[in-house]
Amino acid sequence: MNVAGVIAQILKREGIDFLIGYPVNPIIEAAAEHDIRTIIVRQERIGLHMCDAVAKVTSGDRIGIFTMQHGPGTENAFGGVAQSYGDSVPIIVLPAGYPRNLTNIEPNFSAFLNYQHVTKWCEAVMIAEVVPDAMRRAFTQVRNGRPRPALIEVPADVLREEWGDKPINYTPAPRLKSGPDPKGVSEVAAALVASNRPVIYAGQGVHYAKAWKQLRALAELLEAPVTTSLGGKSAFPENHPLSLGSGGLAIGEQLHHFLNQSDLIFGIGCSFARTNFGVAMPKGKKIAHATLDPTDINKDIPADYALIGDAGLTLDALYAEVRDRLKGGPRGRHSAVATEIKQHKAAWLEKWMPRLTQDTKPLSPYRVIWDLMHTVDVANTIITHDAGSPRDQLSPFWESTAPLGYLGWGKTTQLGYGLGLAMGAKLVAPDKLCINVWGDAAIGFTGMDFETAVRERIPILSILLNNFSMAIELKIMKVATEKYRSTDISGHYADFAKALGGYGERITEPREIIPAIKRGIAKTKEGTPALLEFITEQAVDVSRF
Repeated sequence: MNVAGVIAQILKREGIDFLIGYPVNPIIEAAAEHDIRTIIVRQERIGLHMCDAVAKVTSGDRIGIFTMQHGPGTENAFGGVAQSYGDSVPIIVLPAGYPRNLTNIEPNFSAFLNYQHVTKWCEAVMIAEVVPDAMRRAFTQVRNGRPRPALIEVPADVLREEWGDKPINYTPAPRLKSGPDPKGVSEVAAALVASNRPVIYAGQGVHYAKAWKQLRALAELLEAPVTTSLGGKSAFPENHPLSLGSGGLAIGEQLHHFLNQSDLIFGIGCSFARTNFGVAMPKGKKIAHATLDPTDINKDIPADYALIGDAGLTLDALYAEVRDRLKGGPRGRHSAVATEIKQHKAAWLEKWMPRLTQDTKPLSPYRVIWDLMHTVDVANTIITHDAGSPRDQLSPFWESTAPLGYLGWGKTTQLGYGLGLAMGAKLVAPDKLCINVWGDAAIGFTGMDFETAVRERIPILSILLNNFSMAIELKIMKVATEKYRSTDISGHYADFAKALGGYGERITEPREIIPAIKRGIAKTKEGTPALLEFITEQAVDVSRF
């Protein structure tokens, strides 16, 4: 057995049952020899996006592993790892390195040198004997603390080196948790109880902690409205009377109202990072910030109160403290808060209903999303958006009801990310309907990997909103468009999907939206990936305040 085989055995011990990659790397063949399913993508970035979904959908219980060849493979993969880093996703990347006699010789690309700013742990292994130690460090890093990528680069000649009959001393890495300071818990609990109009803002840390029940329990005890970041969307059921929906670039009026009227915003499992694709916190508000990573405290928003620790342990501690201060139960303001939310949400939806039910050609993208939500079984669906218009059109109106039914993202917004997320989600949740919603710009980046879904038997439902334009850029590229058609893009993507072996259908009539969705779902149940291409208007309207 060679060193690549040692790595494969370690992956088996860590419970890895599939490896995503692109040739040539000896680890791929070694994984197959050890009965680890190998999934070969058409480009490196999409494979890394699939790894992201493995961690997101399992709350970090399963870790996606990606491997690629040295040189161009490692160079091409950089964007995917950067996406994982920006979105705080635990994955392990195993690039081959140049043989040791060529390492650090220009112009050869070094993963160890170049990936350090987009990984939590980055290591180059030059001696075969230390490979188990390096793998232990990588798995320990991704399973603990803030979730982010780890990378172990192994030179190609080391991967081929014989291990001999030496034992492989390796024990799977533990997953550990730490809780908040009890004094700080008391301070935050006191502030929450004293607040007349608190708002809870939940991030994806709630998902990684699987703290959905604790979040709901605290919200109901406090009778406090709840919103989420895009990454935290679905951490709180959005059909709950206390839900304000999610916060991104596009938001509902009920969220805008409650944030501005709040006297305390409690962030749990979130970074409060400033981003153009997240909800901006109103200035002058008291902030209580509970997060796993202390580097987020006071980074973008000054915190009046702060807690460091696992979101689940933090919510458990807060619930107990708040319950004691409330002498066992709520104060009786649930009905008033729920009614206020309902009124503002109803007024907002009334304004948008003409767009959500619009019966025109080209189709309204909002009509497509509205009909999609009312056709699928939302509780048994995992949906994700792509960057740009699909994100802003989908996120405020899609009502998530079950944890991890929506994979939101957005701090770094690489076009085409949603396809890989849907594919990775289907790998680890095969009984769910897994959907990606994207536009004609995004399919231009990663569309060829629809063939990967076909070849690897990953039956996703892909909803393509085709308006023959980069519509979101029209306002800022007027001259370039008029002179050089710079925002014009086109294609017959339903035919493209069929040419790649999947199911493809182009829809132009409003009355055909729901029947087409049903046909697409039926195809996925047969095991065939389906792409539904909806011809839509060049919509630029977004629910913003």
